[in-house]
Amino acid sequence: MNIDEEIQSGIRSLELDSSEQSNGVVPMDVVKSVDVETPDMMEEEGIIDEPQPDFVEVHTETKGKDKAKAAPEVVEAIDETEEEKKRHLNVVFIGHVDAGKSTTGGQILFLSGQVDDRTIQKYEKEAKDKSRESWYMAYIMDTNEEERAKGKTVEVGRAHFETESTRFTILDAPGHKNYVPNMISGASQADIGVLVISARKGEFETGFEKGGQTREHVQLAKTLGVAKLLVVVNKMDDPTVNWSKERYDEIESKVIPFLRSSGYNMKKDVQFLPLSGLVGSNMKTRVEKSMCPWWNGPCLFEALDSVEVPLRDPKGPVRMPIIDKFKDMGTVVMGKIESGTIREGDSLLVMPNKAHVKVIAIYCDENKAKRSGPGENVRVKLTGIEEEDILSGFVLSSIVKPIASVTEFNAQLQIVELLDNAIFTAGYKAVLHIHSVVEECEIVSLLQQIDPKTKKPMKKKVLFVKNGAVVVCRIQVNSGTLLKLLELQLMEYTIIVICFPGF
Repeated sequence: MNIDEEIQSGIRSLELDSSEQSNGVVPMDVVKSVDVETPDMMEEEGIIDEPQPDFVEVHTETKGKDKAKAAPEVVEAIDETEEEKKRHLNVVFIGHVDAGKSTTGGQILFLSGQVDDRTIQKYEKEAKDKSRESWYMAYIMDTNEEERAKGKTVEVGRAHFETESTRFTILDAPGHKNYVPNMISGASQADIGVLVISARKGEFETGFEKGGQTREHVQLAKTLGVAKLLVVVNKMDDPTVNWSKERYDEIESKVIPFLRSSGYNMKKDVQFLPLSGLVGSNMKTRVEKSMCPWWNGPCLFEALDSVEVPLRDPKGPVRMPIIDKFKDMGTVVMGKIESGTIREGDSLLVMPNKAHVKVIAIYCDENKAKRSGPGENVRVKLTGIEEEDILSGFVLSSIVKPIASVTEFNAQLQIVELLDNAIFTAGYKAVLHIHSVVEECEIVSLLQQIDPKTKKPMKKKVLFVKNGAVVVCRIQVNSGTLLKLLELQLMEYTIIVICFPGF
């Protein structure tokens, strides 16, 4: 019996093994089709942690082709993520000459780690040799010898720094009245303004009274689309001030009515704070209570970080006013992208000469970029045009929706100041500044005068107006190269300050 049972048991086990093998048999043509698909399916279902070596090669090659096709999209997504992490703002420093704009800008770069101690020591020695010990921080922004010798900024200085949430481009505008056109060029590229006011006795009064540049810079900034303003009361550490709350309140009480009359909303658009640009107090960190017990507000870096980003349209038609150009293995143009997005390989137009160009490289903050959106100050390398065929004020524009070129247009002007009590009438000749365009122009006709209180047109016919008037008139540009960029002025109405030729 035992032997028979063993024989029967062996037969049953052989039958079971045979049936399992027959059930597991798969035809060869099925095996071939499953070889590629099985690992992916098993990975998706979490059955295996690692694919078999035989299948890795097939899997990688298949994805590699897809990856090559999707490469631009991947790069784009990475770029967009980086942009979302850190926004970008252009900040222009404006104010009367000697208010401390360059010193404050230099101190910002030092505190943010853009300038090392050795460079600062070198500038200190250089300033001391010229008996200008307090100018050494300004040397960071004022780079040429003329500016350092005179202590006056001439060209618009440009530098970059970053906080935890924002990338900033500093535009250091000249404060002297002889260089107002350069200041206009700087302010036209800015998103927000920092109005630097000296608290030192006598200096504030000189800058703010008639003939000072504080008032003119504010009006120009508002005209050029600088919607947000930080008013920093500088030199609070001066012996004549010594962080006095009375002096700070006095300056604030005099400046607020003027800012309000210039069109700024004091609650939404303007913020005041005291600081010392020379020693860096209340800039990166809040001022110590032992030094200034009455100040409970933010420091400069906090205030800059809290400013809201202006509305921009990355999907709009490309608009980039050209502020400068040079040759560097091709034609390179510089400017701020006002609207749209520029990418490598894009075909664009240079207006008004309607030259078709191709973008071969984009540089943003000294780094090469695949694309750049509105608000960025960039250098764009182009093919299809020579450097001598481009002028400042030309515009890099979309081909589908090119910007219009005009010789005459209607504008609403606020007459800030007419020299020698002149009258403003048809035939009046002036210099017109719009973005980076500087053109001689003539007033063809006065169309209507606006009531400053009601903002509505007056019924009587207007033949001439004087200082302080708001008037709608027709302007003719002499050279016929002006571009219709008033669409970039995001304001209720456009204010243009009238200057004489050669101003």
